[in-house]
Amino acid sequence: MSSQTAEPLDVERVRGEFPILEREVGDGQRLAYLDNAATSQTPDRVVDAMSDYYRGTNANVHRGIHHLSQEASIAYEEAHDRLAEFVGASGGREEMIFTKNTTEGLNLVAYAWGLNELGEGDEVVLSEMEHHSSLVTWQQIAKRTGADVQYIEIDDEGRLDMDHAREVIGPDTEMVSVTHVSNTLGTINPIGDLADLAHEHDSYIFADGAQAVPHQPVDVEALDVDFYAFSGHKMCGPTGIGGLYGKKAILEAMEPFMYGGGMVRKVEFEGTTWADLPWKYEAGTPLIAEGIALAEAADYLDEIGLDRIDRHERDLADYAVERLEEFDDVEIYGPPAGERAGLVSFNLDSVHAHDLASIMNDHGVAIRPGDHCTQPLHDVLGTAASARASFYLYNTRAEVDTLVDAIDDARQLFA
Repeated sequence: MSSQTAEPLDVERVRGEFPILEREVGDGQRLAYLDNAATSQTPDRVVDAMSDYYRGTNANVHRGIHHLSQEASIAYEEAHDRLAEFVGASGGREEMIFTKNTTEGLNLVAYAWGLNELGEGDEVVLSEMEHHSSLVTWQQIAKRTGADVQYIEIDDEGRLDMDHAREVIGPDTEMVSVTHVSNTLGTINPIGDLADLAHEHDSYIFADGAQAVPHQPVDVEALDVDFYAFSGHKMCGPTGIGGLYGKKAILEAMEPFMYGGGMVRKVEFEGTTWADLPWKYEAGTPLIAEGIALAEAADYLDEIGLDRIDRHERDLADYAVERLEEFDDVEIYGPPAGERAGLVSFNLDSVHAHDLASIMNDHGVAIRPGDHCTQPLHDVLGTAASARASFYLYNTRAEVDTLVDAIDDARQLFA
């Protein structure tokens, strides 16, 4: 886990580690990259970790006895330990499975656990702010098993309604699956309280940490979650790699999600037994270079300090809310300044989010328009789409000002 420090973030020094931020886009506009909830940029040292692996170590893991294979295996195994440590899992590699992303982590649990354990009358409880990767996956598992899906409502400011959570989570609940931080609202959910509530009813809890792990210190044992998933490409790591934390006893009891080489102990014509954790859940040639580079990204974030990153992003989000609230024709979604994580979704009256994003692009500002894979949440909000600015450690207040200037331009164009 990240160490705590009160020192502010040296943003200019950080930006020097991300050459892509020096790019000009469009008609010579300086890039203001505010689409970090979709994917973050990658510092040189993580790119170097990928390159070093392919230039000096490239070999398959757990299959050869030659030097390169042994070296790759050790580095890959140690990467599991590093990511386990990063999220506070004391069980090391046995509690950290590498996946392609958060979505695969969700699907792994839904299929490996849900298909075997859920049945008629059982309930899976989600929230109204879930990403499609959680919502759609559990819907499909419920359809196959006969289980029901229930949703915890949100209040008018985008906070989870905990009174409703206490009504919905009950004796028939078998799984509570809730995002730690909403990718649309910026709401930070009380995962620890939800875990207590779930465990009171002997239910498991799965937390989607895609928007939390890159931005704030996370301790899965303090939260007492049973499963916790995150993506590498949102935390300065490569694409195609993510992590799934699970309590060892639960992972040991579950059946594998995928089958093939690398996840077996003994194979006979009559049957097969499984390898130890975590390899039991990593069939086929795994994401070796990506896993090693993800560990480098974890080192990078820890050296800077997740607490400093969190404070910096919240300052930017609060500043963005403050600037956007200057305009009567801008609607902001989610909790007020001071309560939200580092992202802001909003709409400008009479301008579709896609048109707004296009104009932003003309100013060099990269944001995301659309439903952000939360269509049901947008139905609750009463809009089909929104524009989202999401911040990370290398963003500045000046970039927020550029965003606001672009909104002014859009307002004049559509007046």
